[in-house]
Amino acid sequence: MEAKLYNGLALAYIGDSVYEIYVRKHLLDCGYTKVNELHKHAIKYTSGEAQAKVIRHFKSKSILNDEEMEYYKRGRNSNVPKVRKNIQRIDYLEGTGFEALIGYLYLSGKTDRMNELMEYAIKVIEVGDDCHEE
Repeated sequence: MEAKLYNGLALAYIGDSVYEIYVRKHLLDCGYTKVNELHKHAIKYTSGEAQAKVIRHFKSKSILNDEEMEYYKRGRNSNVPKVRKNIQRIDYLEGTGFEALIGYLYLSGKTDRMNELMEYAIKVIEVGDDCHEE
């Protein structure tokens, strides 16, 4: 099935996994090796709030092209009846949109662009931080 035929939540489902692996590799590259330490730092990148921060930055800087915005919106506008209590609904939806965008790029074979955006996402989250923050 072509990536463009998947709904926003299906794209977000795969995008979440792809982004999680990218973040985990980044943390290993930073020198983290203890599982608890890895998990603690991974949350900084993979939380809904972090993903919402990234996508808002992308939008404010007009980083996404029209096609990428379409797939971000497909995820953001998904019908999500219930959201976890520890996150605001808008942040959750923005994060879902980010994941849908990553999922679309991955399934479409646009891995160069996907990697470019994920690398940029890491930089957005790490502003003012050192890779080896304690």
